[in-house]
Amino acid sequence: MRKSSKLFTILSAAMCVTALGAAPCYAEEVTINFWHHYSEQSAENETLNNVLIPEFEKENPDIKVNAVSHEWSDLHEKILISAKSETLPDVARLDSAWVPEFEKMGILVPLNQEMDDYQEVADGLLESAMSTAQIGQDTYGLALNTNTKILFYNVKAFEDAGLSAPTTMDEFIEDCKKLAGENENGQQIWGYDEPALAGWNLCPFIWSMGGSITNEDQTKATGYLNSAETVNAIQTLADLYKEGAITGWNSGDIPMTDGFGTGRYAMIMDGPWKISEMEGSYPDFEYATAPMPEGEGGSHSVLGGEDISMFNTANKDAAWKFMKFMTGEFAQEEMAKCSQIPVNKATLESDTVKNADFAPFIEAIKSAESRPTVSCWSEIDSELATAVSAVMNDEKSAQDAMDELAEKVDALLAEE
Repeated sequence: MRKSSKLFTILSAAMCVTALGAAPCYAEEVTINFWHHYSEQSAENETLNNVLIPEFEKENPDIKVNAVSHEWSDLHEKILISAKSETLPDVARLDSAWVPEFEKMGILVPLNQEMDDYQEVADGLLESAMSTAQIGQDTYGLALNTNTKILFYNVKAFEDAGLSAPTTMDEFIEDCKKLAGENENGQQIWGYDEPALAGWNLCPFIWSMGGSITNEDQTKATGYLNSAETVNAIQTLADLYKEGAITGWNSGDIPMTDGFGTGRYAMIMDGPWKISEMEGSYPDFEYATAPMPEGEGGSHSVLGGEDISMFNTANKDAAWKFMKFMTGEFAQEEMAKCSQIPVNKATLESDTVKNADFAPFIEAIKSAESRPTVSCWSEIDSELATAVSAVMNDEKSAQDAMDELAEKVDALLAEE
């Protein structure tokens, strides 16, 4: 009886190979573990569990998916701990900023090296979003969803001042000054609010004004982070702050949404989540959106979003099938209905996307750039915020601060 059962298994496997060509066939059902940080109560998590996974398992009856939700910060820590105990999942949805760190640990699969149809899959996804997972010549994930920031502006404030949305950096600078002052109640108002001085906040200004953080190879900061263009971007923001035209990063400043919704900030720069925040808190407030103003370097916002990556302990064939499904048209459109901005090029042409609240962000994503994909980025980011804070507080000149910062970043990059 055992011999017959064994023979049946062998014959079944042979038939599967014959029917599916080179596709992998599992003699037994395979379960892959997928860790993510979709909030348990979110529409995204509901779609994942009730729509996407059932459809994937229907298409792949020999593969089951065990999806586990973690809080964003908990997921990062869980992966670090699991790497030490070799209990990593097969695949995970990662904040794009985590990919370089995990790559340096040697726990991610270089997809372009190990997956035969990698290039075909990658070609169907947005190049800008895919750049977040590229380290050196290899790619350690597929872009899963993306986001960026665009300008939100107070329609009434602009109309009262006789202004239209700024299209150039020079216009933005002048509008910040013209819109700042006092309202009819004697309260101070500012032309623009920036809630922090980290890379997510500063990079759009640095890039659009022709500056950069590092060279193209991401191996050197001197000559780039302290270039005339980068220094000018920092100095411009510092000058606007000293003139009372911008604010937002200081303890005690009005939170972004409240300041914008009450007319205290005439402009802000934020992502698609701001739409629902404004609808929930200030549903009657009239605002409009515009791209990042164009400077000498063009118009470049900053890329955010998540990648889906495979760990080197994974059941690679099954994990790769799931990754391709999650970045395919069906899954991407279903997640777009939950306000996740897709990266699949075909999905971006769908009516679902064209009619979505996040539609104004799509064009900006095409020219947005990724922050340096280096494992020491969090340290660089912290040092950048400290250096720029010193400029804002008149403790250092922009040139001195950037010169010192470039040396520190060079040292960090040398350890990569």
